[in-house]
Amino acid sequence: MDGEAQAKGRGGTRTSDVMGAIRAKVAARALGAGDRLPSIRSLAASMGVSPSTVVEAYDRLAADGLIRARRGSGFYVSSAVTSPLALAEVEPRRDRAVDPFWVSRQSLDTDDAVPKPGCGWLPPEWMPEAALRRATRALARTDPSLLTNYGSTSGSPALRRLLLTRLAEDAIEASINQLMLTGSGTQATDLICRFLLRPGDTVLVDDPCYFNFRALLRAHQAKIVGVPFTPSGPDVAHFEQILAAERPRLYITNSALHNPTGATISLQTAHRLLTAAATHDLTIIEDDIFGDFEPERSPRLAALDGLNRVIRIGSFSKTLSASVRCGYIAGRADWIEHLVDLQVATSFGGPSPVATEIIAKVLAGGSYRKHMDELRQKLTRTRRDVARKLQALGIEPWLMPRGGFFLWCHLAGGQDATAIARAALEEDVVLAPGNVFSVSQSASDFLRFNVAHMSDPRMWDVLRRALKAK
Repeated sequence: MDGEAQAKGRGGTRTSDVMGAIRAKVAARALGAGDRLPSIRSLAASMGVSPSTVVEAYDRLAADGLIRARRGSGFYVSSAVTSPLALAEVEPRRDRAVDPFWVSRQSLDTDDAVPKPGCGWLPPEWMPEAALRRATRALARTDPSLLTNYGSTSGSPALRRLLLTRLAEDAIEASINQLMLTGSGTQATDLICRFLLRPGDTVLVDDPCYFNFRALLRAHQAKIVGVPFTPSGPDVAHFEQILAAERPRLYITNSALHNPTGATISLQTAHRLLTAAATHDLTIIEDDIFGDFEPERSPRLAALDGLNRVIRIGSFSKTLSASVRCGYIAGRADWIEHLVDLQVATSFGGPSPVATEIIAKVLAGGSYRKHMDELRQKLTRTRRDVARKLQALGIEPWLMPRGGFFLWCHLAGGQDATAIARAALEEDVVLAPGNVFSVSQSASDFLRFNVAHMSDPRMWDVLRRALKAK
């Protein structure tokens, strides 16, 4: 290193760079308590600085208490001061209006009276309240232990048997030991990620995809790669290229009524995905949470694969109740056994027996099918009406879904969806701007609308003003 560069190092610029790189790795937990830091020479080579610069950086970090030296062994992260994982800082902080946590917080925390066309669930009046009340009353007359005990490790046998019947309707043949219940669909995904992933592993998601997939994968410190999504599923050519180049460990998707686009995977695309997955030893999580909204069942990766490398998950939060929460995982029996152990370790047992009993009673009572038939018909009318109103404002649906309650819409003239969402929030309307769902941040002129939350005239007035202002 020449004299000028040495002076620059002593001045702190290069030393600060090294210190910042180490602090960032600790904050993101790429380096954890007790982990050994790179050797002085290897870090100097990888960062293009002199060994003396690294020595100075390590000395300063040791003085700050972040790392400590072991004579003859090297430097290690201190066990006493490892920073807690701050998800908002794991990747560069973006405008909160296009942050998945921003959308989640606005949707979950705002008053029920606030219009929420950006949220991901149905209004209370669309849900089977009478059936839930009947099931809850019946629950009060059951064995008192149901109200006080922990859930069994795999979850209610009665509900699992009902779910096996439902899986069979999708041509998925499974046994009871291939199915477990979880606290929610999100917990199902989290358990699988805990089982399969290590920090730094690559995970493939659709672009766009459900924004909480991205949020959860950030918590697992995964490298997230997006594959462009088309009306018939992921772009297969790009999918195959990414598998060859990135070697992802996992792919997470919705086959039926994809969130946010509402698209449905084609049979041809499904076969090509599974062929590529087998070639590259890729595991797939198929989230079927919207499957019951389909008028006719579409191809399922889990059925075509036979639950070999595809893991099927789902829940009833969208169709029955987001309050009485329960999810499930269907997969290989040996994997389910390990996932059950993980659930015991993290939750001490399966989901609440109260929740699983209520869901089982609703499913077994026959009212669920009638509820879903009525819901599908109502949503068909509502999607058509909302699409027509949006088109009158210059907002064009990317496609008309076969079912469900989302419309993925393009804004005319390249308007900024984030700015529109911010303006709407100023008037207490929660929208979901496109880049929340996009790994590549290429959906700045898209919005996802929940058609079931668009009956309030105030929402339309606010949307018109926000569009004009931007």
